[in-house]
Amino acid sequence: MEFLPIAAMFAFFALNIPVAFGLILSGLTYFLFLCDGMPMDMLVQGMIAQTSSFTMLAIPLFIAAGVAMTYGGISQSLLDLADTLVGHRIGGLGHVNVLLSTFMGGCSGSATADCAFESKILVPEMVKRGYSKGFSAAITSASSIITPIIPPGICLIIYATAANVAIGDMFMAGYSPGILLCLALMIATHFIAKAKRFPPSRQKRASVGEILEQARKSAWALVLPILIITSLRFGWITPTECGAMTLAYSILVGFFIYRKLKFGHLPRVLVESTLNTATVMLILAAANMFARYLTWEGLPHRLTEFITGTTSNPVVFLLMVNLLMIVMGMFIDTAAALIILPPLLVPIAKAMGIDPLHLGIVMCMQDTFGGITPPFGVLMFTSTTITRTKVSDYIREGWPLILTCLAVILLVTFVPALSLWPMRLFG
Repeated sequence: MEFLPIAAMFAFFALNIPVAFGLILSGLTYFLFLCDGMPMDMLVQGMIAQTSSFTMLAIPLFIAAGVAMTYGGISQSLLDLADTLVGHRIGGLGHVNVLLSTFMGGCSGSATADCAFESKILVPEMVKRGYSKGFSAAITSASSIITPIIPPGICLIIYATAANVAIGDMFMAGYSPGILLCLALMIATHFIAKAKRFPPSRQKRASVGEILEQARKSAWALVLPILIITSLRFGWITPTECGAMTLAYSILVGFFIYRKLKFGHLPRVLVESTLNTATVMLILAAANMFARYLTWEGLPHRLTEFITGTTSNPVVFLLMVNLLMIVMGMFIDTAAALIILPPLLVPIAKAMGIDPLHLGIVMCMQDTFGGITPPFGVLMFTSTTITRTKVSDYIREGWPLILTCLAVILLVTFVPALSLWPMRLFG
């Protein structure tokens, strides 16, 4: 009976009940009918406390910053720069799609926000220029998993908080894997575009002067990731203060530099930020209830015993983590999975000599990867719904991109130096 809430959770997900409510209902199934030792007021207090952390305040601030960038012209500026750099290549808008997600990673840090933005802005233009809907939706969702890996990714903040590791170090560890994903997807896009004869978005390569001019226009957007990582690395500001700085910077640049953010946009920015923040925080609170059930039944300890009894090999352990995170990513929102699992897996990883930062990057990458895979990937449904693409077309044309992402994640999994070298370089 102790596994009934887990079975109920997957049943709720299969019925297409939202993740947060599925977790809450699963937890209530246990605490109302199977357990009488937990007062309900303590349960509610624990859920609220989960979202009241000062560190967690960074999440709504970064979400609001991402929305402000969209209205303020920063996102469009990065799009223009990406087109200038790679638009001349075969399948130019596919490359622009990937590069834009990489740029947006240093600013917004939200895979869902990036996927929705590019689905609305870029995919219609791709379809107009002869790209198939299936490929356009697939490259949009596949490239959006880069966004939360490049700092200041929200999933990096959530994992660092749950695993009790430095957020600045998690940010440093995210750059190389994110750039590898970018390069791999651009290579895959080149071969797909060549086979299907997708056109470039520019007739000829941009001149050095054009590139420098566009870089000058986009400089205010490009300097933001440098400010973020430098400020955190040298301890000048906390992650929460960094989120506030990013939001203030985005508003000021949108108002006074690009001049696309108007006072009339502020209510929309507030509403969208509030709705997106409420979604994430509700999931975090629901995950806290579910985590209490797991702890109450001693399932973390039993999972630890099972894994250590099954293998003491770090490679096998990492393979098991990869498989677990893919499955979790298909069904559970990133925020929930990265709250529930790190307290279970980090002690085992440490005992096997695996760096918690490396484990965190692997978990974040695989969890967001689960969002682009059938049958229930959140990012897959985001892109196909907005672009009105059939899921069958998405799968048929997107499987090379999905396999490309998986190959890069496995490479990062088994070559820890790819994510840890910045910490070793800077001590």
